[in-house]
Amino acid sequence: MKIKLIAPRMSLRPMDSEFKRLMTPSIALLVLAALTPDEHEVEIIDENVSPIKNYDSADLVGITSNVDTFDRARAISARFMKTGSPVIFGGIFPSSCPDIAQQYCNSVCIGDAESNWATILADAAGRRLQKRYIGRRELNVDLIPRPKWEAIDKKNYLYTNVVTTSRGCIHTCEFCYNSCEYIVREYRRRPLVSVIREIERLETKQVLFVDDNFLGDPKWLNEFLAVITPLNLTWHAAVSVEIGRSLPLMDKMARAGCRSLFIGFESINQSSVTGVRKRQNHVSEYETTIRELHDRQIMINASMVFGFDHDDAGVFDATLQWLLLNRVETMTAHILTPYPGTKLYARLEAEGRIIDKDLTHYNTAHVVFQPALMSREELLNGYLKIYDRFYSLKNIGRRFPRAREQWIPFILFNLGYRKFGSAISRIGKFGLMQFIGKAARKLSYGID
Repeated sequence: MKIKLIAPRMSLRPMDSEFKRLMTPSIALLVLAALTPDEHEVEIIDENVSPIKNYDSADLVGITSNVDTFDRARAISARFMKTGSPVIFGGIFPSSCPDIAQQYCNSVCIGDAESNWATILADAAGRRLQKRYIGRRELNVDLIPRPKWEAIDKKNYLYTNVVTTSRGCIHTCEFCYNSCEYIVREYRRRPLVSVIREIERLETKQVLFVDDNFLGDPKWLNEFLAVITPLNLTWHAAVSVEIGRSLPLMDKMARAGCRSLFIGFESINQSSVTGVRKRQNHVSEYETTIRELHDRQIMINASMVFGFDHDDAGVFDATLQWLLLNRVETMTAHILTPYPGTKLYARLEAEGRIIDKDLTHYNTAHVVFQPALMSREELLNGYLKIYDRFYSLKNIGRRFPRAREQWIPFILFNLGYRKFGSAISRIGKFGLMQFIGKAARKLSYGID
C-alpha cells in the first residue's frame, strides 16, 4: 500500500519562532512508520518543514493533530478524501473529541495506536476501515518500537535526540487532557533495556526525554538512573513538582547527567492550583525545590499559567517578582485554556463562560473564556507583558545563574531561543536546524 502520514502545520504564539515548529518531528508518526512492514511505501509529510506537494490518491492517509491544528487537519482530510483516499485521524484532539473528529474523516484512532496499527493496515488494504479504533488499556509497552528516524531528513530539526520512556501520567489535573473520558490514564513505563538500546542508537551524549512526567514510576526511574550514570550523558526532562520531596532522587538525577527540568509550577497561588485539582502542587515547597535543584546545577524551565479563578490582575507582577527572586532560568507562560474534552472545558461550558470556540485559538495564547476576577483584556495583556518583562535584558541579567556551568546554556536559551529567536530561527529554515542544535550542545556542554 501507499501510506501518507501527515503532521499539519503548527500555529505560533506571539513569543514563538520557527524553533517551535522545527524543534522535533512527530514522534508518533515515526513510531507508526517503524511499525509498518517494509512491503508498504510510507511517506512522512511534516507541513512545518514544507507544504504538501500533491494530494494524489493513497491507500491510507493518517493525520495527527492537536486542538489548534485540527482546522488544518480537516482541510487536508477533505482534499485527500476527494481523491478517494481513506483518511484516519489520530492524536490528542481526535482522541479527546472523537465525535467531532469523526465528521471530517473516515476513521478515528483513539489513544495509543500501537495496539491497533496492524489491524488498521489490514482493514485499509481490504477497504473495510472501521469508524473507530480504541487503544487498549492493556497496551504492551514492550511493543513500542524505536522511532524510524531514517524516514525523515534530520537536518530540518533542532533536536532528533529525543526519547520517550513512558505513556500517560499519574495525575488527572482538571485542565489537562489526562482528565478526558477517552484518554487512557494508566501510567506505563517502557522496558529499561528498550530505552537504553534506543539511547545508544542515537549516537549522541545528549538526550531530551519527552515524557509527560518523568517521575511517574520512582522504582523504574531509580533503576534507570543507576544504568545511565556510567554512560556520561547530559539529559533534560519534564517532571512534576514532587521532585522536591525526594532529595536522594534529585542527587541521583544530577549524578546521572540531568542538566535542566521543565516543571509545572503553574501558579504561586495555592488556591489556583488546588482549584483545578493539581493536588500534587504545594506552593509552600516551591522555593526549597528551586534552591535544591540550583544547588545541584540543574536549570529550571518553569511552566506558569494565568487566568485561574483565583487570579486577579495583580498575579502578573507577583509572579514576575517571584521568578526573579528565585533566579528561575527560563519560563514558559500560558493563558489557561479549557481544551475541549477536559473537565475544565465541561465546567466552564456549564457555567456559560466559554466565549470563543474557534479551535485555532486554543493554543494557550488566546483568552477563550471569561475569567473570574479580571477582564479578558487584562488577562491577555498581562500574559504578553510578563513575557516581555521576564525576557528583558535587565531581567535576564537579574536571573543570571550563579553556577558557571549554566552560563552558556542560559545565554543561548534566553537570548538565542527567546529574545532573538525569530531572527536566528530563520537561518535554520534553510536545512540548518540540526546544525544549530549541535552547535548549541557543543557550546553548552562540550558534546555533539
